[in-house]
Amino acid sequence: MENLLGLLRLRVRRGINLAVRDARSSDPYVAVTMGEQKLKTRVVKDNCNPEWNEELTLSIADTDVPINLVVYDSDTFTLDDKMGDAEIDIKPYVECLKMGLENLPTGTVISRVQPSRTNCLADESCCVWDNGKIRQDMLLRLRNVECGEVEVQIEWINIPGCRGLF
Repeated sequence: MENLLGLLRLRVRRGINLAVRDARSSDPYVAVTMGEQKLKTRVVKDNCNPEWNEELTLSIADTDVPINLVVYDSDTFTLDDKMGDAEIDIKPYVECLKMGLENLPTGTVISRVQPSRTNCLADESCCVWDNGKIRQDMLLRLRNVECGEVEVQIEWINIPGCRGLF
């Protein structure tokens, strides 16, 4: 526990215009890895615009370890087909957390992160104060595939007995 900084709640909301990997559609799910941690969402059958709305929780020991997200098409008799990948950069979010802000009006934008060649953002992403917590919504453009985006949200969870960010 003393090596842990805290937890990161990752809400995998939905996929947008995902690649077709079966006859007319796909059966997508999202796999998230960070170091040795591996988590995944449920499979949504026959849908290239799936709504997962699932929460996955990662334990964070080092904010420099990348969070990798891969979308797969679930197949019954063969290996699952890869439908693109993205990397989630939490450094801008962690910088917002380290500001130590308190008592801001809900909806206050603390920071804006622009899409660039060094991140997977498809659109501007904002760190927002929301009822005593800071959250960041992201629209990630999938790499290594012809099309597709995944909408996610991250939120920090402090754990008593952990090192914390400060």
